[in-house]
Amino acid sequence: MFKLTSTAGDQTIDLQPGRTLVVGRAVTSDVPIYDPTISRRHAEIALTDNGVRVTDLGSSNGTFLNGARITEAEAGADDVVTFGKVAFRVKAVTAPMPRPQVVLPPVDFASPKPGAGTIVRQLPVNASGGVPAIVMDQAQGASHLKVKAQTQEERREKKLSLLLEVSKELSKQQELDRLLDKVVDFTFQILNVDRVSILLLDGKSNELVPRISKSRTGDASAAKHVPQSIARKAVEERVAILSDNAAADERFKGKSILIQSVRSAMCTPLMGSDQKVLGILYVDNLTAPHSFADEDLEFLIAFGGLTAVAIENSQLSERIRREALVRSNFERYFSPNIASVIASQQDAGKLPSQKQPVVVFFSDIRGFTPMSETMNPDEIAGLLTDYFTEMVDIVFEHSGTLDKFMGDAIMALWGAPLGHADDADHAMQCALDQLDTLEQMNAKWKESGRQPLAIGIGINFGEVFAGNIGSNRRLEYTVIGDAVNTASRLCSSAGRNEILISESFYKALKKPPEVEALEPIQVKGKTKKVPVYRVKR
Repeated sequence: MFKLTSTAGDQTIDLQPGRTLVVGRAVTSDVPIYDPTISRRHAEIALTDNGVRVTDLGSSNGTFLNGARITEAEAGADDVVTFGKVAFRVKAVTAPMPRPQVVLPPVDFASPKPGAGTIVRQLPVNASGGVPAIVMDQAQGASHLKVKAQTQEERREKKLSLLLEVSKELSKQQELDRLLDKVVDFTFQILNVDRVSILLLDGKSNELVPRISKSRTGDASAAKHVPQSIARKAVEERVAILSDNAAADERFKGKSILIQSVRSAMCTPLMGSDQKVLGILYVDNLTAPHSFADEDLEFLIAFGGLTAVAIENSQLSERIRREALVRSNFERYFSPNIASVIASQQDAGKLPSQKQPVVVFFSDIRGFTPMSETMNPDEIAGLLTDYFTEMVDIVFEHSGTLDKFMGDAIMALWGAPLGHADDADHAMQCALDQLDTLEQMNAKWKESGRQPLAIGIGINFGEVFAGNIGSNRRLEYTVIGDAVNTASRLCSSAGRNEILISESFYKALKKPPEVEALEPIQVKGKTKKVPVYRVKR
């Protein structure tokens, strides 16, 4: 016998032989888990002889066994099953049978045989990090690295240890400005230099933009300018540069070198993982020529490589954070798959304003006003929260968009902001599923003494204006037009647990249900009455 215990220790799922349980966020689930990463019907679990069979039911955020996403699998004792982001560990109620151990044969590292090696993947490693160095003359001065050692071997070890510590510290910095500030501080700590600057390449203009510059003396004005001739060469040719006497260097004839009294300079491009130049790291001395040695340039290249990796990680973290923020905002109105598409777009958050054909869906509770007069505020809030949670989840499951709540009514859309060929069929199935789910909710509420609910649903299809509408202080994405008024009128005319649809919506269905024609209804603003159909269930 086995059971599932949440890793947080707040929930246990007991299993019985021959019974399959549904795990989900719906109140009608056998095992309800109220977490936003859990779908309404997330997965099924059942007891087996050797553990627990887990079957995903097409959940949005997936089901995992020991970190690997699964469709169906058997979990044994001490395995971890994760629904969305809620993890459970399989526990044996009685002592489990010992599981078979996989024993690997010993590997003879001294004399490896062909085909029996343990290397999983080999990657070429370039000591210069893939950035060739340009050295005009052999450096005459001693290295300006602040590394003391008795032997060359000890010096190499200390440099490697220093780079390792730098890598650890940079990996802790997620915010880009703090990261760049840390890089500059490290440069002053490691090298005897007068100025340090970092310029990043703007992706749109392809221009180097100064992000941070510092002078050892604290003179801010002296630290703001990097000689453009050196910067351009580093970026265009993807090379690291060491110049012992920049003013006399034939390659760099820019006036800024003479004006700033640059004597010795080093510059390395910050290379991204796909060989894309992210920017440059530049250091110089203003007075002493022959200030840097080859060893200094080699170290700057390695240091620049670590900086480039940290910058990419910072930019990735910022993009993930931004997309997560946009997605969390949009997921209140759009289904998770649509929210994910919007969040990944370059202009995330900017939804188009345009005329387009959409499905407009209204539903509201019948007789809610007199019912609410017999309930206290907490009871009303609790009832509506449970009801709205279930109904909106069904809208999202069918790729719909929540437009708004209006008292006890729900307005939803299909076809905006993203349209699909089967939008009408999704809306139709959503209406049927809402009524089925409401029946199950009423059955459970009856057991606890709650009053049952009945709803009316109206659906129409037509062209509307869709976009952000409101004031400068408050905008909301919605639709306006005759098609909206018609859907609202259909909903008002629907009886208890009845679905009324327009003729235009019926014609848009690829798989129309069985319907019954009713008397056409008059809609405000229209001279002709609108044909109406009642959906048979």
